[in-house]
Amino acid sequence: MTQEIEIGMGKSGRMCYALDDVAIVPSRRTRDPQDVDTSWQVDAYQFDIPVVGAPMDSSMSPETIIELGKLGGLGVLDLEGVWTRYEDPESQLKKIAQASEEDATRVLQEVYAEPIKPELITARIQQIRESGVTVAGALTPQRTQEFYSTVVEAGVDLFVIRGTAVSAEHISESHEPLNLKKFIYELDVPVIVGGAGTYRAAMHLMRTGAAGVLVGNGGSAVSSSRSILGMHVPMATAIADIAAARKDYMEESDGRYVQVIADGGLGISGNFVKAFALGADAVMMGSALARSTSAPGQGMHWGREATHHSLPRGRRVELEPVGTMEEILTGPSHRADGSMNYIGALKRAMSSTGYTDLRRFQSCPVVATPYEHR
Repeated sequence: MTQEIEIGMGKSGRMCYALDDVAIVPSRRTRDPQDVDTSWQVDAYQFDIPVVGAPMDSSMSPETIIELGKLGGLGVLDLEGVWTRYEDPESQLKKIAQASEEDATRVLQEVYAEPIKPELITARIQQIRESGVTVAGALTPQRTQEFYSTVVEAGVDLFVIRGTAVSAEHISESHEPLNLKKFIYELDVPVIVGGAGTYRAAMHLMRTGAAGVLVGNGGSAVSSSRSILGMHVPMATAIADIAAARKDYMEESDGRYVQVIADGGLGISGNFVKAFALGADAVMMGSALARSTSAPGQGMHWGREATHHSLPRGRRVELEPVGTMEEILTGPSHRADGSMNYIGALKRAMSSTGYTDLRRFQSCPVVATPYEHR
């Protein structure tokens, strides 16, 4: 049952909830945190922790992707980022980090005006592959047809198609759009695609054969889409809706399970935990990992939307580094603000509600608490 609110005599809207508006309910049965299993799997690839590093230049470089992989997660390289535009991107990252607040958008536009070089796509993917971790790279739908063959030939394990709003059916009068279902069917590697914000959009993406669906618009900590485009996805409702789509698609497809990956709007560890209780299999993290001492953003964080040449829909923000990537993910934490030891928080919440694996934790009871709650 959905709750419709009358906005005006000619328009009604559905009442939806952000992650801050819900809370997990403890159970009568508890477990020891050391008995909790946080592993998850995409196709044939298994990971110890349900963390996907967002394809954002301020958090994921080849080096930090390797670091995350060795910690048990999955890092995704932005194949349209500085790493595939510049042989040595360090000077460009420094230029972005040192730009004044007034000049930041212009500097980002200038840095990302450099063309993408296929040979650098190949070199970066091979660099990650040589480390022995799972290799994942991301393109936008607009660039996928241009570069996907280079990506696959370079040896990527997982392919991510990520945009603000990705649909299974894009219509264009000026060019031949990407046929997502045909593309995924013909590709030899599993594809994760998104963002999707509704049950219906996610169901259509699942029917294309995608191995995973990204929930949300991504990069909400640095996105201006709500103020510029008027678009916003309340994540608690979106995750729950798309988890329902996954369940219905399993019945429709005779048991095919599609991974649901929450992407954006997570922030502190409490919201990270709630994403799983609402139905997520994994979480794509951007700003949290951009706060590591090894992050390439040098204390700054931005997304691809901020670099658009004519309509930038994001901003560069300053983030205080809080610790190493290992401390941010698995502790130990020396802060009480939810910025460190995300996996420790997840294990503690799961054990406090009596669950020892992520699939069962998705059925954890939650309550709506639409007020400022800490």
